[in-house]
Amino acid sequence: MIDTTTNPKRPTAETILEAIQDLHAREQIVTREILAELTGLKLTTIDDRLGHLVDNGRIRRVQRGVFVPMEQHKPARPISRTLCPDGTTVLEVGDSLMILTPRESRMLGEVMTGAAQQFVAIEIGHEGAQLNSALSAKVSEVRRELRQSQEPASTAAPDDGR
Repeated sequence: MIDTTTNPKRPTAETILEAIQDLHAREQIVTREILAELTGLKLTTIDDRLGHLVDNGRIRRVQRGVFVPMEQHKPARPISRTLCPDGTTVLEVGDSLMILTPRESRMLGEVMTGAAQQFVAIEIGHEGAQLNSALSAKVSEVRRELRQSQEPASTAAPDDGR
């Protein structure tokens, strides 16, 4: 159980977030019941704070009743790349400046290829999930319409051939 006696004024959302982060770091599944057991808070409080944390982008639902923390990074710094006439590349990341030879630029490109492929894979996954969701909604709609169209036919009186 998380010790709430050392900091009694600590917001419950922060207590719950810390518990989620700790459980996730230990590769444990995070559910509201586990959080209630771990923190000693009531399920109604847990539910309210989970909703607050989801709404504020601090955690996300991976499936019904299962949560994981969102990665929190510093804000991205501005990045620029300038190609010079002599073949060198000037790479600026925030306040850092690097002047790369053509060979260093190619080597950096080779190193960053994995990150680029990972980005593409993530984007394809997001698009696939959106398309899957839209398709599932459409299939549900068609099934519902099909059921509705079959109901009147099945409830109608049988034709006695007259």
